[in-house]
Amino acid sequence: MIEALRTPDARFETLPDYDFAPHYIEDLPGYEGLRGHYLDEGPRDAEEVFLCLHGEPTWSYLYRKMIPVFAKAGVRVIAPDWLGFGRSDKPVDDATYHFDFHRNYMLALIERLDLKNITLVCQDWGGLLGLTLPMEMPERFKRLLIMNTALMAGPANSPAFDEWKETITANPDVPLAAVMQKYAPEISAAEAEAYAAPFPDQRYKAGVRRFPEMVATTMDTPGVAISQKAGKFWSQDWTGESYMAIGMQDEMLGPQVMRHMQTVIRGCPDPMEIEQAGHFVQEQGVAVAERALEAFGLATGTART
Repeated sequence: MIEALRTPDARFETLPDYDFAPHYIEDLPGYEGLRGHYLDEGPRDAEEVFLCLHGEPTWSYLYRKMIPVFAKAGVRVIAPDWLGFGRSDKPVDDATYHFDFHRNYMLALIERLDLKNITLVCQDWGGLLGLTLPMEMPERFKRLLIMNTALMAGPANSPAFDEWKETITANPDVPLAAVMQKYAPEISAAEAEAYAAPFPDQRYKAGVRRFPEMVATTMDTPGVAISQKAGKFWSQDWTGESYMAIGMQDEMLGPQVMRHMQTVIRGCPDPMEIEQAGHFVQEQGVAVAERALEAFGLATGTART
């Protein structure tokens, strides 16, 4: 049994713009004893599903601005918290967290919820992990909305990432509110504290500490081989629609990385460039969601036949 902590519910009360009902799952194969959380908004019987995957060090709160836009368009929106984040249980041992631990969890969650006609919405680790999922179940995935992320197809070589990693790993009790305000200066102090709400003290922050350490430093780092395989899938086998939005102020996974990803993703159109946005593009999420829905023909009055 994996030892884990569960954040008290009181930590999630009265968070700004986050009044979504929680949903939990506790019996996924291989994850017995761990309770995972996800948001489930919009019509349950909708034909279209938007699967919104967050990254580091965030949680489903990151999608609070996009979820209502998607739901209003009549699609079902699933926004899980990775284990170790948000309202999901948090294994206390840093070593528990690795690429396959997270990836296999999400594959199992998709199967358990029997999600179909999925639009994958991803950023940061939501993409590093999420972009490896469709090749395992291509019949379930229909579209891609990608923001400031990449495939981990080789070692990271970026001074901006090195700075980010030092910011996260310098103190075991990661100062999450301060980190969020540094990298998303447009958010309020209350919103920064909301991002930190799932983590009462450093015992809860093993997942936060581990994600930067999981980024490849060598070609045999776990996740590299499967990410290379995913790159071939996106270049050669992907036939769905895609939409890309770039936070232009992001020095880590910004314009240069995303322009490369555009060449990897078969049929990816010219991106939406958001000049004022940094790494956390979802903080400009209303405009991104509206533009993506329009591009996909899912906005009110633009549905395709």
